[in-house]
Amino acid sequence: MDHQERIEASKTTIFKAVFPNTTNHYHTLFGGTAMQLMDETAFITATRFSRQQMVTVSSDRIDFKKPIPAGTIVELVGKVSYLGNTSLKIRVDIFVEEMYTTSREKAVSGEFTFVAIDENKQPVKIK
Repeated sequence: MDHQERIEASKTTIFKAVFPNTTNHYHTLFGGTAMQLMDETAFITATRFSRQQMVTVSSDRIDFKKPIPAGTIVELVGKVSYLGNTSLKIRVDIFVEEMYTTSREKAVSGEFTFVAIDENKQPVKIK
């Protein structure tokens, strides 16, 4: 399987319902919760692509374009956007859907950089 096929095969989609216990005092998804969900989606994507131990080393700018209200569904989509020797980047977009209409829009996006590590936690080549 070539890199492009592996990128497509490792694309990860996760759906979550936005419940009141994950929202702030504005009744929208707490930004820290969104970032945690994004990092988790990115980690799963990186691991599915490489099938190696991966650790987050940085997150690039995360843009919060639209608030995500309580009572909506979010879809997190992770995809490899860059492949280096020992590192890769995962772009994660969050789309917000209303529960009872077909309305869907991009709300948040960002990139996360991961490094493949060996049993001694040293960087290794991504296979």
